[in-house]
Amino acid sequence: MSDAPVFSNFGCRLNAYETEAMKELAASAGLRDAVVVNTCAVTAEAVRKSQQAIRRLKRDNPNAQVIVTGCAAQTEPETFAGMDEVARVVGNLEKMQADTWTDIAQGPDFIGKTERVIVDDIMSATETAGHLIDGFGTRSRAYVQVQNGCDHRCTFCIIPFGRGNSRSVPAGVVVEQIQRLVDKGYNEVVLTGVDMTSWGADLPGTPQLGNLVQRILKLCPDLNRLRISSIDSIEADPALIEAIASEHRLMPHLHLSLQAGDNMILKRMKRRHNRDQAIEFCTDMRKARPDIVYGADIIAGFPTETEEMFLNSMKLVEECGLTWLHVFPYSPRQGTPAARMPQLEKIVIKERAARLRVIGDQVVDRHLQAQIGRQHRVLTEAPDMGRTEAFTEVRFATPQPVGEIVDVTITGVEGRQLTA
Repeated sequence: MSDAPVFSNFGCRLNAYETEAMKELAASAGLRDAVVVNTCAVTAEAVRKSQQAIRRLKRDNPNAQVIVTGCAAQTEPETFAGMDEVARVVGNLEKMQADTWTDIAQGPDFIGKTERVIVDDIMSATETAGHLIDGFGTRSRAYVQVQNGCDHRCTFCIIPFGRGNSRSVPAGVVVEQIQRLVDKGYNEVVLTGVDMTSWGADLPGTPQLGNLVQRILKLCPDLNRLRISSIDSIEADPALIEAIASEHRLMPHLHLSLQAGDNMILKRMKRRHNRDQAIEFCTDMRKARPDIVYGADIIAGFPTETEEMFLNSMKLVEECGLTWLHVFPYSPRQGTPAARMPQLEKIVIKERAARLRVIGDQVVDRHLQAQIGRQHRVLTEAPDMGRTEAFTEVRFATPQPVGEIVDVTITGVEGRQLTA
């Protein structure tokens, strides 16, 4: 019998979620002898890594047709169509449609479906696919897509052109899916999207993310843990802030889209907050929820960034009390306004990113050391590993049942993990 498709995923949790959906669609279509690469376009390096993977996967699977999809395939289909290894390029809209996979499974000679590039205008999308995925990654944690696309146009970001405009999954569909997952035994659900805090703006009555969160917690009383993947702090609505402060089942871990700590750079990025607003949000939320832990995206070496401006981003780590840093060395994305701004030397960008990562290592170590001797409720992902409510990894001295929430005492630190 022919081999089942091989899937390779790059980028965000939403991409990972959609890869699981594609696996189901491809299986239902009977697709065999294929390699599917779900690409990321967030940086030029992400695109390069996808190209590398395509070449390697074709070498490892010489008889398989290579199908490339994802954000990079959507924003620059010609790049991948020009690769000898690639048989098909599929857009972000088309990859979630059953007909696409049925047609591809018919083979390259299927009448009327021989085009190599199947990429339409993502801006025409008005709905997001409400695929009911039964969770992935572990038997303990499931991811639920509630939103896709982005209406904002940050000057450095290509993602709106890969994902389209913001569109939301209706609350009823989300609640139904989460209840299905709870009934299947999942102890934690993570809400995912491209611009989470824009959820609801396109729905009747324009509800906000806080309304969705509170509705989930009310209507799914057996859900032990609800987690939000990432938010834009300036768009956090009062109901969301109230839920973070008062709902113990909503996990005390927020990943913030901050990007920089200098007001001029934030303005040139076309962000919607300034540094004082970021600091105020983090301070206020910590007062309301003392155990909260923050992660954040920060870009190093944005065009026109001076050393003084960069130092403001360095200072923001302490001023906001950030723990988990996702540091991105700036890379120009063709078609974005920032790509036309005066660029910094690559060596400067690399050096600034390295300095940010050093600080990042220091704040992580400080956070880990502070946990020694404390008790935590840990969701087990494997017999020897789980995560705290603040998403910190814990390594167990003795095997634990997978998918359960266990009470542990932290005994030490190994690398970026706690031991218990």
